[in-house]
Amino acid sequence: MPDTAELARLIDAALPQTQCTRCGYPDCAAYARAVAAGEAGINQCPPGGQEGVIRLAALTGRPALPLDADRGTEGPLRLAVIDESWCIGCTLCIKACPVDCIVGAPKVMHTVIESQCTGCELCIPACPVDCIGLVDTSGGRTGWSAWSAEQAGAARERYAFRAIRLEQAARDNEERLAAKAHTKLADLPSHTHHTDPEVIERKRAVIEAALERARARQRPQD
Repeated sequence: MPDTAELARLIDAALPQTQCTRCGYPDCAAYARAVAAGEAGINQCPPGGQEGVIRLAALTGRPALPLDADRGTEGPLRLAVIDESWCIGCTLCIKACPVDCIVGAPKVMHTVIESQCTGCELCIPACPVDCIGLVDTSGGRTGWSAWSAEQAGAARERYAFRAIRLEQAARDNEERLAAKAHTKLADLPSHTHHTDPEVIERKRAVIEAALERARARQRPQD
């Protein structure tokens, strides 16, 4: 039996990578780590279906169980479709999509890149005007019969790229805030008859803390 980290990698590779969160974890990799650590069952992935349970049973040495009905049911690969006549361009579906397969801009009609959609359904509750539906794209085939290893691998790559994009956006925002904080710190008077010195020092402390958080983000991680 491989060690926990290697087992988690193998389990992750055996998942369809929809990133749908129906397993109860934030993404497929987190579920894989939980299964490898013995903290989650092998039957919590509806997109993988019963074939997915069998694959995880073979990897972990655990007995195959029926799919956990509380997580959902095995189904076909489905594609999200936006009713463009109702779309208001709010961008909430774009933010909800774990693989960046929805394109559009604020107050502009959105559309789904069909070849990249994993059918995770996370965009549906995010839409405030209920203009997103699902269509069967696998001809009735369900679970791993509806997927391919190539599709799963591509979805994993897009999910990883999105994580990098979001981290970079957060870092850029932190740097902008730090720059503004630095400017405010430079502008603060060292003494004024109209401001309590203790208030000024508290403000300085808050700004210095913000700057230190920004600097910490930029330091190499061990």
